[in-house]
Amino acid sequence: MNPQNFIEIFTDGAAKGNPGPGGFGTILRFNGKEKEFSQGYRKTTNNRMELMALIVGLEALKSDQIPIKIYSDSKYVVDSISQGWIFGWQKKGFKDKKNPDLWQRYLKLHAKFKKIEIFWIKGHNGHPENERCDVLAVNAAESQQLEIDVYYESLEEKKELF
Repeated sequence: MNPQNFIEIFTDGAAKGNPGPGGFGTILRFNGKEKEFSQGYRKTTNNRMELMALIVGLEALKSDQIPIKIYSDSKYVVDSISQGWIFGWQKKGFKDKKNPDLWQRYLKLHAKFKKIEIFWIKGHNGHPENERCDVLAVNAAESQQLEIDVYYESLEEKKELF
């Protein structure tokens, strides 16, 4: 059996209410080994968690020389990257775009890696890794150890003042 010549990252995000408690789930796979990541937040959005799942997966990688294949059920994430929209948003300083903090974090990672491909998969359709990531994300959102999505909650506080 030949060793796998790419890293796979499977991702999903969830939010109970939008905004509301949320979480992400990520699976990394390389050469038959897997590692899972998840975390919940007390107030966030589904799109933020979809993007966070991808970022956490990329940040966990130790090598930037191995090609990466990312699988997500988020059209928001997949299309923004595969269609190159984020590069236009970046040029315009993310004016009027949501989640600029996370997109900027992603762009730093995108520039670091040799090759990234991203694929959309239909969610809740029996894809084993997507289903597992969904379980991780939902369990994280429902856990008692919810972190604070500082950027998002600070925006919400500003809205409440006006």
